[in-house]
Amino acid sequence: MQRTAEAVSIGHPDKVADYISSYILDRMLVKDPGVRYAVEVMIKENNVVLGGEITSKAKIGDVTKYVKKALAEIGYDECYARIWGNYAIDPGKINVINMIGVQSSDIAQGVDQDGWGDQGVFVGYACQGEGKINRELYLARKLNKALYDKARQSDNLGLDIKTQITLNDDRIETAIVAIPMLGDEDLTDFVIETLGEKPANIIVNGTGRYTYHGPIADCGITGRKLACDFYSTAAPIGGGSPWTKDASKADLTLNVYARILACDHLADNDECFVYLSSCIGRSELPSGLIKTIKNGVVSYHDLWCNQKPSTLIKAYGLDKPIYTELCGNGISGIQN
Repeated sequence: MQRTAEAVSIGHPDKVADYISSYILDRMLVKDPGVRYAVEVMIKENNVVLGGEITSKAKIGDVTKYVKKALAEIGYDECYARIWGNYAIDPGKINVINMIGVQSSDIAQGVDQDGWGDQGVFVGYACQGEGKINRELYLARKLNKALYDKARQSDNLGLDIKTQITLNDDRIETAIVAIPMLGDEDLTDFVIETLGEKPANIIVNGTGRYTYHGPIADCGITGRKLACDFYSTAAPIGGGSPWTKDASKADLTLNVYARILACDHLADNDECFVYLSSCIGRSELPSGLIKTIKNGVVSYHDLWCNQKPSTLIKAYGLDKPIYTELCGNGISGIQN
């Protein structure tokens, strides 16, 4: 049976958008651990649009400076711009459009009482194997990270990277790589060495070598790479994007909590799914369910977990500046 998963680097325009929002959230958490935060980002060419809400005891600060520092952490700095010229984003030409307001008082009144900042359904997944994720996703991420690390040290390879792995009965049937190149470079041996076996098919840049990349070639918007950030096709995706929100939002905390519960309840099962739901303004969870699969046998167990948002936030350190790291690793990068 064939199974396929894709991974993208933080240099991909959509992940650049996720990373910028996560970076600003981290800066705000340093100043105010109780900040309320929901900021979406769109980035196209050298223009960045910030839209959403921040309510904090601290001043927001210079958002243009935050955007440039986030880009530099990814690797889109002045040196990169000199190498790639018009083919990549130029931090010296960044134009930020700031449309950030404050949180609605209607939402705040529920959050102030230790209720969730939104409602929805959330899914956690874990399975046996490295990283407690499905093998095709693990390998796609492993290859992507290796290529990203290689590109950070290269004057020829770009940072906007996609990888895709197809397994057939657990053997690697196809490995696909999309990576910008200034000049032709054979990555076949690198792909084989990184994966630890030779795929039946290796495709590098299926449309041919390309140079325009990142937000210059494509518009980046927060929340568009959730399948890569969560579990690919192995499990449903719960809620919305977790990267643009503070921990009072269930899209963040309950997705994290569901993944942790799935890992905790995996034990000797082959797979574990955790399903949670929330109600805006309330701390109790309307529903919770654990589904386990072992040797093809499916079992269900009700799950009652009505911890208040503040309890989970403290337990998992979600009031600290951890979000750029979490954004880079994905929800399924959490292993306990």
